[in-house]
Amino acid sequence: MRKLENSELDRLNVEEFKQIEKSPIIIVLDNVRSLNNIGSVFRTADAFLVEKIYLCGITATPPHKDIHKTALGATDSVSWEYRENVLELLKELKQDGYNALSVEQAENAVMLNDFKVNKDQKYALIFGNEVKGVSQEVVSNSTNVLEIPQYGTKHSLNISVSVGIVVWDLWAKLKV
Repeated sequence: MRKLENSELDRLNVEEFKQIEKSPIIIVLDNVRSLNNIGSVFRTADAFLVEKIYLCGITATPPHKDIHKTALGATDSVSWEYRENVLELLKELKQDGYNALSVEQAENAVMLNDFKVNKDQKYALIFGNEVKGVSQEVVSNSTNVLEIPQYGTKHSLNISVSVGIVVWDLWAKLKV
């Protein structure tokens, strides 16, 4: 078995990426502090043709060298927008037909492995602050809450890891 060179991976260029049909997934980052996490989310969004990223509250925006360090150019391919008020954004997204899903540990949360996707539905996945998570106000204004099952001693995962897990899971379920 031989490791492939980047030139053999047959990836889209930025213009092709912008033209291709996207998955019906939007990522909302609310009050995410780490610039490296933000950059990592851009790379995940690029990998799975996410429609758009919304950066809300204190979440930093490109261009920034620390975002660029982990995004590796994905800030050029993935559509993004800054919105100060996440609650106003959620209201708009729900009016536009998005199922607003907070990714958090909450009463009556649906475990990710049990979540059934509707292929005709659009999804807005909301991820919160690295320490405080998604705020109660945002959870209360979400359509539903998804929880990633965890079985060890820790109470949470890094936000960029959580985004990767949830986006991959929805992508896989939508593509089946």
